[in-house]
Amino acid sequence: MELFSYDFFQKAFLAAVFASISCGIIGAYIVSRRIVFISGGITHASFGGIGLAFFLGFNPLLGAVLFAVLSALGIQFFTKVAEIREDSSIAIWWSLGMALGIIFVFLTPGYTPNLMSYLFGNILTVTTSELWWMFMLNSVIVLFFAVFLRKILYIAFDEEFARTAGLPVALFNYLIMVLIALTVVLNIRVVGIILILSLLTIPQATANLFTNDFKRLLVYSSLFAFVGTIAGLFISYFLNIPSGAAIIFTLVIIFGILRLVKTFV
Repeated sequence: MELFSYDFFQKAFLAAVFASISCGIIGAYIVSRRIVFISGGITHASFGGIGLAFFLGFNPLLGAVLFAVLSALGIQFFTKVAEIREDSSIAIWWSLGMALGIIFVFLTPGYTPNLMSYLFGNILTVTTSELWWMFMLNSVIVLFFAVFLRKILYIAFDEEFARTAGLPVALFNYLIMVLIALTVVLNIRVVGIILILSLLTIPQATANLFTNDFKRLLVYSSLFAFVGTIAGLFISYFLNIPSGAAIIFTLVIIFGILRLVKTFV
């Protein structure tokens, strides 16, 4: 418990709580809709914004937010309006963001020391302002799903029925894509661009072992994400290993153990 006397560990703990809620809820939707690779495309496209921010000298997270939201809307637009295959649309934005990020980082004069923390995460470096942004995102996500849960369910599992029922399917799809983009970007500090997709899918896969009910899936996913993130945080601290990798490794071990228990018990 003496770890909680350190300011950086208190911030890391709060970041773990906030990341568990946002990734648990958004991840449950992503897995249920089977759009995991859309979130992967958004994640990697955000690297272009980070590279642009380094090049122009402003906050990398702002650049990542810009590119993530644009890529999320772009994927949705290319798929639904331009009638480009979804996998092709994802590949276009994924590769464009990564390519631009590499170009901007290369053109940036000097050395970019913080780049690795964005790629692989470092929860111990989360700032107070980032915690406030994570808190506000969580508030929006929880409120949005609480108010529109029934409509979200209709759209997630039967878009055609939702359209015939008169629901604004396109609007909800765009709004949820923006929430996915913001969730990805604001949790980059926790596990990084490379591993954030795991935080959006592994807790949900674990929760699916115990329930198929969407409401319970939202709660269970957040709980498993919290347990794995906190356990990984302690492991990374005591073993002095990268926090992002420790968190994902812990989540995978939890899933593996519970999968075996469910199989043989």
